[in-house]
Amino acid sequence: MNKLYAESIGKVVLKEDKFFIQLDEKFVPALKGLDGFGHLDILWWFGEFDIPEYRNIFEENKPYKNSPGVLGMFAMRSPVRPNPIALSIIDIISIDYENGLIETSYIDAFEGSDILDIKPYTPSVDRVENPTVPDWCSHWPRSVEESEVFDWGSEFNF
Repeated sequence: MNKLYAESIGKVVLKEDKFFIQLDEKFVPALKGLDGFGHLDILWWFGEFDIPEYRNIFEENKPYKNSPGVLGMFAMRSPVRPNPIALSIIDIISIDYENGLIETSYIDAFEGSDILDIKPYTPSVDRVENPTVPDWCSHWPRSVEESEVFDWGSEFNF
């Protein structure tokens, strides 16, 4: 059996109300070729929820106002999970290729969160033309752009 191993490649940084992904120096060369991409998939570690007890919670009672009475963790985007790995799609405002700094308008991560991986967002493999979702969340936004103005606070029971 293979041992799992992950290495942080950088951190989420907030400077003067701006959001950045700051890569560790050794990973800066990996940015080559990102010119022309408008978005990135960011895998990051939800470190604030890396608590042994949380890794053993597999169901939640009615986490969303319109959800069924019980949802399994794999039916939620909760940070409470067996491995607190998060996925965010960010827009690219700019990339400083010399210093390994990616500026974005927003990322739903805490400052200092470890970045695990970066992948270019490509519609051919990341976009589903007609996704299906359960009725209880069918009124949620259909895109990252629409999510920016959606009242997410009114959806949660926590």
